[in-house]
Amino acid sequence: MRKILIVDDEPNIVMSLEYIFKKENFEVFIARDGAEAIEIAEDELPDIVVLDIMMPNVDGYQVLNHFKSHSSLENVKVIFLSAKNKLSDIELGMQLGADKYMTKPFSTKKLVKEVKQLLA
Repeated sequence: MRKILIVDDEPNIVMSLEYIFKKENFEVFIARDGAEAIEIAEDELPDIVVLDIMMPNVDGYQVLNHFKSHSSLENVKVIFLSAKNKLSDIELGMQLGADKYMTKPFSTKKLVKEVKQLLA
């Protein structure tokens, strides 16, 4: 079973994504901030992470930097899912090593499709 880590501080997004990915037969892990995301990722080694950028304490950019600098996590696929929708935000996310960048509001169908393509 594939493992997905959903990292967002917005409860409604977390609940809907958890439901959708469980229906798609993923083992789902939830983190509500970046520090928790790093801890869970190190313990569970997810196949893919759906990662918000703007969160308390440790933001999504810092989480991605941590992943890229640790050999056990450097190959984890990362999709940024963020309200930051300027071209400069998207370019920064991709330069830091995200595999995909999607903006909020978003289509859950498109997100599921992107996740499956990245894991194919």
